[in-house]
Order: sequence, then structure tokens, then C-alpha cells
Amino acid sequence: MELIIDDLTGPEIAEFIEEHIEEMKAVSVTPESKHALDLDGLRVPEVTFWTMIEDGEILGCAAIKLLGHDHAEIKSMRVAPTHRRRGLASALLRHIIAESRRMGVSRLSLETGSFAFSEPARRLYLKHGFELCGPFGDYEADPNSAFMTRIL
Repeated sequence: MELIIDDLTGPEIAEFIEEHIEEMKAVSVTPESKHALDLDGLRVPEVTFWTMIEDGEILGCAAIKLLGHDHAEIKSMRVAPTHRRRGLASALLRHIIAESRRMGVSRLSLETGSFAFSEPARRLYLKHGFELCGPFGDYEADPNSAFMTRIL
């Protein structure tokens, strides 16, 4: 398995991201509560995007978006449904934390759903030292969102 910085030009990663967005739309209570970035939103200079690949197959992905010189947000973290329960999400998260530190980030935050579908994600982040917090960046309070942060 390898993690590569992806320029998001390949059709396979475009399809993987589209599946993520469709899944988020399907489970979001309201359209305003869906915060997943599309390809254009991920192709901006302040976003670094990694793809996890094994034997040519995409297993997962994750990105960070710089919010300031020392604060970043986790975006588009996803493991393919056929590869869940293998520890890949933890591997992605450890990679994001290490790379964020290397980039000089001292605070890493995220937004995820507050509903049952997102419970495994919230447990994962708590296991890796994230704590619940209030909205950050441009987010506003939303009963469908859970905000989390970790000081690195």
C-alpha cells in the first residue's frame, strides 16, 4: 500500500470522489449540511490531497485544506466500502497528522456529520486525540454537523 500526493486528474480518483459526494448527499439531512468538496474545490492551492493505492486500486483518500499558516482542516477522508474494517482510516489519519506537522500545522480540525451514519468517523477521530469543538473557519453552528479539533 502506498500514499501518493494526487493531482486529481485521473478518471479513477474523479469517480472515487464523485461516489463520496453522492454518499454524503444521500446521508445529509439537508443540502446545506453537506460540506464535501468536489474536484474543483479540491484542486485549489491550499489543499493537499492524498490517494491510498494498492495494486493499482484506490483504497482511500484524504486531504487537508490550509485555513491559516498553522491551522488546517481534514477534507474528503474516505475508505472504499470494500476495504473498510482493515485499519486504513487510521493509517490515513496518522499520515495526515504526520504530514500536517511536517508542514508546520499546529492545529487540525474537521467537520463531520452528527447523525448515526457518521458515528464510526467520530469514534475514529476521538481515538486519535480529536476533541469536539465549536464551528471553525467559515462554518456556522449546524445541528447536523459535529466539529472536532486536535492540537498537534
